[in-house]
Amino acid sequence: MLRVHFTTEDIARVRVAAAADPLWEITNSFQILITQEAPLLFGSWRRSVRPRLPEASRLLAALLPPQGYSPDFLTPDLGGHYDLASAIDTVLSTPRTDLRRDMTRLAASRRRPVRRPAYTHARGLAEGDTETLRQLGAALQAYHQLALAPYWPHIQAQVDADHVVRGRAALEGGTDGLLAGFRPVLRWEPPVLEADYPVERELRLEGRGLLLQPSFFCHRRPVTLTAPDATPVVVYPIQHTLGRPAPKGTGDRARSAELAALIGRTRAAILEDVVAGRTTGELADRFGISGAAASYHATVLRRAGLLLSVRRSTRVLHTISPAGLILLDSAPGASERRPPSV
Repeated sequence: MLRVHFTTEDIARVRVAAAADPLWEITNSFQILITQEAPLLFGSWRRSVRPRLPEASRLLAALLPPQGYSPDFLTPDLGGHYDLASAIDTVLSTPRTDLRRDMTRLAASRRRPVRRPAYTHARGLAEGDTETLRQLGAALQAYHQLALAPYWPHIQAQVDADHVVRGRAALEGGTDGLLAGFRPVLRWEPPVLEADYPVERELRLEGRGLLLQPSFFCHRRPVTLTAPDATPVVVYPIQHTLGRPAPKGTGDRARSAELAALIGRTRAAILEDVVAGRTTGELADRFGISGAAASYHATVLRRAGLLLSVRRSTRVLHTISPAGLILLDSAPGASERRPPSV
């Protein structure tokens, strides 16, 4: 069981990360990749990535076992800067004392002895060896390029859909409503946030606040760091909307038939309206149509890849997808209809 203990000050310092964190996605996805978990959700991605894994990924295999402890230094606090290059630089700049602490903890947690190449890498990292750190940076870069970069627009779109859900919960119920909205993965029993966890863990925030990090590849239960002095973070699995991860540029032929069904003012208006996130009932009210008609229009748009739908209790919340945004931006008069970015 994981228990996160809040003070009054911590309640005011709860944040939800603005984007998917590339390092957490590397860590979580690699651990999913080497298992058979969630075949319906990650099976096609796993079958595509596994045969093409670069040689450098062997180093990641030594650091990221499918279960148990993974070194905290692989997922540092990025301070809101989520580009991959700066994230890897942050990892490679880890103080030697932290490297030694984490690698010692990893060695103690292993259930099986490691092979000699893995042992050599582990020892090099623990000592802060420059060449071993360079190899680690190359491994992170190569794995991300193969396994995540082609799917990143889909990953970020799913995280954006989760943001709409969290934003609504916060607007309707404040921080208390936000935290309560994470059930059943996280259970808010003020002043403690609880979750199922493989070990007993008490995380006392003591005024430091909490970062809630959405993750596409986090599966079933949340993840947090082990080091007591680390920035408090809880990585939680988002609710995946309909549609599995597919590389950029795939599925165009299948979608062209669906796009032909989009002719009509109502669907165009719905597509523009869901930029802010709308439930099926809200769409029906806003456009003066029945709930069944609103659901049908949303289904056509979703099948065409232009919006995403997330079920929350008895309601379905719709948000626009990257393809939908491109379509809106390319339409005549888009600049007049949509507010400028800030």
